[in-house]
Amino acid sequence: MDDLPNLFIKPNPHSIRSLTNQQKNIAKGHLIDSCNKTYGIFPSFSLLNPEFTPGFHITDNFSDCFSFNLVNKKEKDKIRAQELDEMVLQISSSLSTALVVTDASIKNDIATSISHIHLANYPLIKTVYHAVFITSMEAELFAIRCGINQACIKKGMSKIIIFTDSINAVKKIFDSKSHPYQFHTTAILSKLHRFFKTNQENSIEFWKCPSHLKWRFHNDVDKDSKSFNLTPSFPCKISWNYCKKTDSDNIIN
Repeated sequence: MDDLPNLFIKPNPHSIRSLTNQQKNIAKGHLIDSCNKTYGIFPSFSLLNPEFTPGFHITDNFSDCFSFNLVNKKEKDKIRAQELDEMVLQISSSLSTALVVTDASIKNDIATSISHIHLANYPLIKTVYHAVFITSMEAELFAIRCGINQACIKKGMSKIIIFTDSINAVKKIFDSKSHPYQFHTTAILSKLHRFFKTNQENSIEFWKCPSHLKWRFHNDVDKDSKSFNLTPSFPCKISWNYCKKTDSDNIIN
């Protein structure tokens, strides 16, 4: 097909260069040139990804290695806070357990994803990332992803405990159906696969910690996530999807 002369190749009708002057004049906001693959739409999910192959999914092979500790609706906040404190106290001296506390916030269209990683005999590890024009679910998943990455690279870790106020984001990790967050979930699943394969006794727990509880460890992360006063360093019309500045400037001008 590549040997065909150029005259047989039809121009893409969706290209910015195909717009008439009148269309350019009435265009509002930012447009992305669909002919430029660099700034194209990247698929976040592929059925061919091994993480979603039947029989290979993490729920098929390591269902005993992860668990969820949710909040009982009838449970009072004070009781939940005591449960969290007692659990932390029990494993505080464990050299093989990582406590990961995550949170995310969005202000001025800028998302801040933060994770605090607590390890015995190590100083507190913090990860902070900013992204523009993404959903709160994506920001929460990215915070969890970063926390798991940091915990997994430490030698001798056999247990990871995640504290988050977004248990819905956690559930997306183990959801094999198609959804828009699988760019992050595939990365998390791949990391957990390697973690569990290293030793089948390795495990991960997900604890829900509602923000209104103001539990001390999660409250610290929540304050950090809201402490940044950020503003975009580019015009607000430019989108998250890796814009093509030259073409957009031509349209605006």
